[in-house]
Amino acid sequence: MTVERYPRSARRYHTAIYVLTLLLLATGWWLLAGREGEPSPLARLTGLPDVTIHTSLGWALFLVALLPLPFALGGLARFLRETLRYDRGDVRWLVHLPAAVITGRFPRHEGHFDPGQRIANVAIVGLLAILVASGIGLVLIHVGPLFALLATVHRLATIGFTIVIAGHIVIALGILPGYRGIWRSMHLGGKVSLDTARRLWPGWTERHDTATDLDASSPGGRA
Repeated sequence: MTVERYPRSARRYHTAIYVLTLLLLATGWWLLAGREGEPSPLARLTGLPDVTIHTSLGWALFLVALLPLPFALGGLARFLRETLRYDRGDVRWLVHLPAAVITGRFPRHEGHFDPGQRIANVAIVGLLAILVASGIGLVLIHVGPLFALLATVHRLATIGFTIVIAGHIVIALGILPGYRGIWRSMHLGGKVSLDTARRLWPGWTERHDTATDLDASSPGGRA
């Protein structure tokens, strides 16, 4: 038996964001490495300078991230509510996390996201906002102390964001034993096995099962 963690619209939004983000990181690190005068493989493929590609990808991410939000206010509100929630057992969950990623024995939590995911959500969204804002500033301002400050902020945010994303990818791919099966939550239909859901999101799974049972037992509901 499987359960659906995220609707198709959320999975598509997530895919668009991470594809653009990974391309931005790739081109950004190429430039940070001082290889601006040496065309990257992407620059050779497109015939465009790396700076132009990086800037264009930044504007694309800005538009893709913001344009759908007015049409998904309910989903945005739920994301914020679940990301910013705090339960009494969250500290205990975080203390047991290093062992749980190996054993799979996570303490119980009640959220849609586990406490680690909530911290990662704040870090990813916050650093991404800093990257986009400082990047726009670098496009508009070309010289002076403010440009130097923005360049430093952009560089530091890139380093921090890369570290957070690397950890996010390791967990999301299910490489760690405790997170096996999690990668399907955003891919291949967005469904995970019931055992995986109960192990990683016990409170949410129980609420999901209850809602499903109520829907099935209601007049005209699913059999």
